[in-house]
Amino acid sequence: MRRFDQRRNPRTAHARHILIATKPKAIEILDEIRESKRPFKSFKKLAKRYSTCPSGTKGGDLGEFIEGQMAQAFEEGVWAAEPEEPPTTFHKSQFGYHIIWVHWVRMQP
Repeated sequence: MRRFDQRRNPRTAHARHILIATKPKAIEILDEIRESKRPFKSFKKLAKRYSTCPSGTKGGDLGEFIEGQMAQAFEEGVWAAEPEEPPTTFHKSQFGYHIIWVHWVRMQP
């Protein structure tokens, strides 16, 4: 069941993610992104290769979403991340381990 935020002005975001089933593989992929000279390009390539989410075929792109639409652990990772910065950690949800790349976050007017 999805939870929906009751705020009048929920945040919106545009993010990508790589969904991995195991913690060791998530650590391995995160290390590869951090060591890359072009982390965003590596992120998209690794999403296509390893992500178990259907978004993996699009480089992990989830598009724009409103607060409350995604798994809580995933959203907490989105709101805590710096936009357009390579990920520094992963977040565990009921679906697995998420490595998240945030493009932008904004408050609704």
